[in-house]
Amino acid sequence: MPDIRPTVGSSALVLNATYEPLCVVSVRRATILVLTGKAVGVSDGDGILHSARHELPIPSVIRLSRYVKVPYRTHVGLSRRAIFARDGWRCAYCRGPAETIDHVFPRSRGGLHAWDNVVAACAKCNHSKSDRTPAELGWRLPTPPAAPKGLAWRVLGHRTPDPRWADWLDLPTAAAAEAA
Repeated sequence: MPDIRPTVGSSALVLNATYEPLCVVSVRRATILVLTGKAVGVSDGDGILHSARHELPIPSVIRLSRYVKVPYRTHVGLSRRAIFARDGWRCAYCRGPAETIDHVFPRSRGGLHAWDNVVAACAKCNHSKSDRTPAELGWRLPTPPAAPKGLAWRVLGHRTPDPRWADWLDLPTAAAAEAA
């Protein structure tokens, strides 16, 4: 049986007709869009897809043939994985490896489950903090938690970007190099 697990190159970036990034789709969906004439390949990935009559380079970036008007969400969805990605998988208090999430102002005392109140934390710090605030313990957060911003977060969410997409997304050069 062939290996069908997704790899880093198993998704493709979809650009609008104006080269504006829209979303990320599977290589299979990108190939279907190219074969049906709804999109054209802009950048090729690694490898070639074969059929009985055709050979097609695996698409990494495709551009839609027609302009699509898309209403954008103004916020990034809050999820456990997105919190870990925002904080670099490090504890906000001790900078060790993060295992859990923690509410800076505890929910038991009226804290909200929102981007500006949730951080990644290690189990030890989370347990030590309990239902207290960092100020009550004399702890400081190096940076206050906030909702992620930028085109890359809106399009990719918590996904790791393919370095070949850096030309179309507002990725910092260091982040594009780390993803490689």
